[in-house]
Amino acid sequence: MNWARVAQMTFGTTLLALGWALTSAAAAKAEPKVDPAALDRTRKEVKMLDDIYKTAVVLITDKYVHDKDDFAAGSAAVALFAAMEKKGWHSVRLLDATGKPHEKKNVPADDFEKEAVKKLKAGGDYYEQVVEKDGKPYLRAATPVPVVMKKCALCHDHYNDAKPGEAIGALSYTIRIE
Repeated sequence: MNWARVAQMTFGTTLLALGWALTSAAAAKAEPKVDPAALDRTRKEVKMLDDIYKTAVVLITDKYVHDKDDFAAGSAAVALFAAMEKKGWHSVRLLDATGKPHEKKNVPADDFEKEAVKKLKAGGDYYEQVVEKDGKPYLRAATPVPVVMKKCALCHDHYNDAKPGEAIGALSYTIRIE
């Protein structure tokens, strides 16, 4: 028996098996296949929702928040997010990016949110990932929340330390791609 040949065959088989395992693992983590037009529509929906939510927070803060005892615009936004999710539209979470969350529920909860906050803190203006949930494709997207008004520091005094335009938070969206 030619032991050198057996060793080569065994090594070759091992490499083949390893390659298959790595390919299978990569395929398992690959993004689900989605219609590019549907994905573009969903991205556009995220941008529209982002503009609506952030505009609402700024308007509420400007018109109705005058001191620390007033109902915070962030709290109003979180209530609005819960109402939209309850009706089955989409899911949105307000995330802390400062390391000093006002509420523990605002801490990034999973790998997507942790990576999103990291990218947005580094100056990114958008982060996304297509995922599969219950056999259906979803867009997970995150956008930065900078301090845009001095009034924000009424409840979050550490926002005074934020650089102009720096992300102190994020909105994390989960929207079905249809």
